[in-house]
Amino acid sequence: MSERKRIPTDGGPGLSHHPFAALFSAGLPPATEHLPTDSVPPAKPAQKNRGRVDIIRQTAGRGGKTVTVVKGFIGIGLPEKEQLAKAMQRACGTGGTVKNGQIEIQGDKRAEVARILTEANFRPVFAGG
Repeated sequence: MSERKRIPTDGGPGLSHHPFAALFSAGLPPATEHLPTDSVPPAKPAQKNRGRVDIIRQTAGRGGKTVTVVKGFIGIGLPEKEQLAKAMQRACGTGGTVKNGQIEIQGDKRAEVARILTEANFRPVFAGG
């Protein structure tokens, strides 16, 4: 039976090769240099308002179950709607889907949905009853 070659794990000569040893930092500023404390970071440009979206509570045709529907999206595609729906589902702790260009979240979660849409720079409006 052949004897297997063992690699030492004590940090000895078997593990002495350093892959970044050939790199050098010539021409780079030292890592301890920081910006002066009196400098002000550049102001971020204001986020553009992405338009009005309607938040509606519906029960009709759903067997008496309440659903929060968000519709009226302009200029965003299906992948972004699905991403918003996932964020809403996580925040509300419920299920939901994207159907016919609108987001449906289970339950009456209008306040949480409005908060998420505001953070995404939409202007949520509570519509209907």
